[in-house]
Amino acid sequence: MEQETQTRGGILLPDTAKEKPQEGEVVAVGPGRPSDDGTRIPMELSVGDKVIYSKYAGTEYEDGDEEYLIMRESDVLAKIG
Repeated sequence: MEQETQTRGGILLPDTAKEKPQEGEVVAVGPGRPSDDGTRIPMELSVGDKVIYSKYAGTEYEDGDEEYLIMRESDVLAKIG
């Protein structure tokens, strides 16, 4: 059973809300997403960028001994360093 913590403002936080975000490195990016007029909106992330994302973001993918997360750019919380 999850323990809830109450903030000074009276908001109840479940344990899952207190989990620290994850860090990773971008190893590949797609071509961007289509806009309403059919043009492509380029990605803001590039290969090699260090990023922070939430613990449950993305879909896990294994390629041999390597493990990857496939996620939308919108799942990235911040670009760091």
